[in-house]
Amino acid sequence: MRETTCDVLVVGAGVGGCAAALAAAEGGASVVLSEEFAWIGGQLTSQAVPPDENPWIETYGASSSYKTLRNRVRDYYRRNYPLMPVPARESELNPGGGWVSKLCAEPRVFLEALHSMLAPHLASGRIQLLQQHRPVWVDADEGRILSVELACVQTAQFVKVHAQQVIDATETGELLPLSNTAYVIGAEARSETGEPHAADVADPRNQQAVTWCFAAGYDPDGDHVIEKPLQYESWRRFKPDFWPGPLIGWDDLNPVTLQPRRLGLMPGDGDVSMFEYRKIVDHAKYELGTIGESVTLVNWPLNDMFLRPVVDVEEEESVRGLEEARQLSLCLLYWLQTEAPRADGKHGYPGLRLRPELMGTADGLAMAPYIRESRRIKAQYTVVEQDLSPDCRPGEKLAERYPDSVGIGYYRIDLHPSTGGDNYIDVASLPFQIPLRSLVPIETRNLLAGCKNLGVTHITNGCYRLHPVEWAIGEAAGTFAAQCVRLGEDPWAVCQDPDRVDLLQRTLEARGVPLAWPES
Repeated sequence: MRETTCDVLVVGAGVGGCAAALAAAEGGASVVLSEEFAWIGGQLTSQAVPPDENPWIETYGASSSYKTLRNRVRDYYRRNYPLMPVPARESELNPGGGWVSKLCAEPRVFLEALHSMLAPHLASGRIQLLQQHRPVWVDADEGRILSVELACVQTAQFVKVHAQQVIDATETGELLPLSNTAYVIGAEARSETGEPHAADVADPRNQQAVTWCFAAGYDPDGDHVIEKPLQYESWRRFKPDFWPGPLIGWDDLNPVTLQPRRLGLMPGDGDVSMFEYRKIVDHAKYELGTIGESVTLVNWPLNDMFLRPVVDVEEEESVRGLEEARQLSLCLLYWLQTEAPRADGKHGYPGLRLRPELMGTADGLAMAPYIRESRRIKAQYTVVEQDLSPDCRPGEKLAERYPDSVGIGYYRIDLHPSTGGDNYIDVASLPFQIPLRSLVPIETRNLLAGCKNLGVTHITNGCYRLHPVEWAIGEAAGTFAAQCVRLGEDPWAVCQDPDRVDLLQRTLEARGVPLAWPES
């Protein structure tokens, strides 16, 4: 077994993990960054989810480093793509043209931007990147993690990493059970959290839907119908009790009002054009004849899999659930190609086709599933709905102000249908902060949460799981870990010291991290 030593180990190179590694390295720490999949970037890349962001993202609500990431994506298109003159000059270029975000782009371009930010640290040796490695063992003693063993998913060879500070930035909180760190999964009871939208009874198996995304181009004159998926008949018949029709169909619910609405593929086909929703390639933005077709990213209500949980369950059940998610996405594509009603009275869009070259996979589905809900640490402080909800804070314009804020974010409390049989929970929130204590476990002394596994609930996870918030969590964790290395102390102790917290906040502000929203 190979062994290596570093100041900070970041396990998981998703959005939060990349931000954590960058911040720790820029804070002077040596870093090992590991990632289970071939691509770093998580939601932005291997999971293929265009960024869900706050409405002020172009001017406020994100750190300098997150803005750098977004700018590098746009600059990549300007340098390398045959853009038409008008979009090439747009300061707020949206390459894909999707309306879910002001920056819809191909996963490979986000990957390129992330690698360009890591490159100087990889060249210097400040960051060591272990791709396609997953954690399998943690050696801990008296509440401290001493080392983490990582297994290469291709060769089954092992690397043992000794680190002073450890950040769990995995998509599902993989280090928490391995290190015996106290955690929560699924839904808490209202009696535990006092949250208006919490469940009556706690249920660890009640987890948000997972989605296996894919990219689909549209060649109107082509015939690209895939082989009928094995589970097509069962998924085609599946109708949730709370749904207005079959899950695979154009009738769904408005997540906020829960009123029925009619979807459609192309503009004019229904109340919402799903092709335009998460479009990542807009052929109209490019010189004539250079980009043959537009491409959309399919992460829709129609391919949300909520039959069973996939996190913190027996491996057999998790594998089964993830395969069902893959099958659901393929079944949706087959239905779109063959049966989907069209505004012109016809059925099916056989010109829809998978774009595996954009996903980095052979089958055209994303490299990794989009898992919305992780194991969450039992933290020094847990953010609850009462901290965020305007209904719980009448007259307030902002969420709870935390004295130990290490970042900010904003998004609605957005929960997709869950494996416990719950419909959407999509309610308003106020612009919020990220308290340092929510990154620090109640017991494990040298571990930090680096993404959506921080101290939030099943409910508040719904607005802390989005791209810029996850980046802010990771950036705070990486900055804090590097500070703890310099001080020779652990986060568990440092977060209790107001002077040390103030030092961290000043360091974050110097990095261009906003810690508070304007009061007016």
